[in-house]
Amino acid sequence: MILTDMRTIALKDWLENELLLDISDFAPASSDASFRRYFRVVTPTATLIAMDAPPDKENCAPFIHVAGLMAAAGVKVPQIYQQNIQEGFLLLEDFGLHCLLDQLNASTVANLYGNALDSLFKLQANTSIHSCGLPRYDQALLARELSIFDQWFIQRHLDLALPEHLWQSVCDTLTAAALEQPITCVHRDFHSRNLMVLAADALPGVIDFQDAVIGPITYDLVSLLRDCYIDWPSALVDTFRDSYHQRLLAADLLDCDAEQFRRWFDLMGMQRHLKAVGIFSRLHWRDDKPHYLNEIPRTLNYIVQVCALYPELAEFGGFLQQQVLPLIDKLDKPL
Repeated sequence: MILTDMRTIALKDWLENELLLDISDFAPASSDASFRRYFRVVTPTATLIAMDAPPDKENCAPFIHVAGLMAAAGVKVPQIYQQNIQEGFLLLEDFGLHCLLDQLNASTVANLYGNALDSLFKLQANTSIHSCGLPRYDQALLARELSIFDQWFIQRHLDLALPEHLWQSVCDTLTAAALEQPITCVHRDFHSRNLMVLAADALPGVIDFQDAVIGPITYDLVSLLRDCYIDWPSALVDTFRDSYHQRLLAADLLDCDAEQFRRWFDLMGMQRHLKAVGIFSRLHWRDDKPHYLNEIPRTLNYIVQVCALYPELAEFGGFLQQQVLPLIDKLDKPL
């Protein structure tokens, strides 16, 4: 690998000259939607992951804190071997090359999702919302996330205007549904690209957890079952959702009927998918990562489906179908 930037040079210097690693190979390990970068470090005795989180853009402290919380809850997270907080460098356990997305198909989904839901249940059942020290997924955060859709997708990407009354109604509906749910520890990106298949462990390796919060109990469930990167038949999603609802009931983690749980699940998913569409657009326009635009049509489809289920979202669904979907061919190129 040609070292073309100062941070990469500094990271490799830390590994070789401070940690005294004998590095035989050093290469990018994965892409990331944030400013963090990951490198696979090969030595004669181990393969490791080095994380580069520029301190002016990222903060290692939440990663370290949440890793400890999740490990204590029984969730498989990478062990942190070394840390350099001042420079924004961490040396981590390597979970390998295969995320769930790589191995998901009709014959593997039951087993892989079953294991992922086991991991999610451990996180929700074994993390104290009172002593974990995580921020709340409050009204202000929900509002900021929803605004990403309007700012970066509707206005920036499509050059459209959302009627103010319509958008406010959508935001009010989704925010109310989120805030009325029981709260739990929320990974906040619990999907197939952040769950690694581990040969020695049925539970997946969980990554990209540093933005965890205390928030709505359906958030991570819908992130997994209505994944922005892969979709499944509605009947299969319903089966997983209803089974997990029963599991939460049995554990006294919530007390609601199936209809209420489905509404929370649907509207929480819509909030997340609106945010995701906005983020995919922002990654293209601000961060020069256009490949994320490929995920927008699937994610928009989830939103349209949910709008069709709830009368209070029908007008917004009509706006999407009449004004947004006809512009879908513009999603893969700048205007």
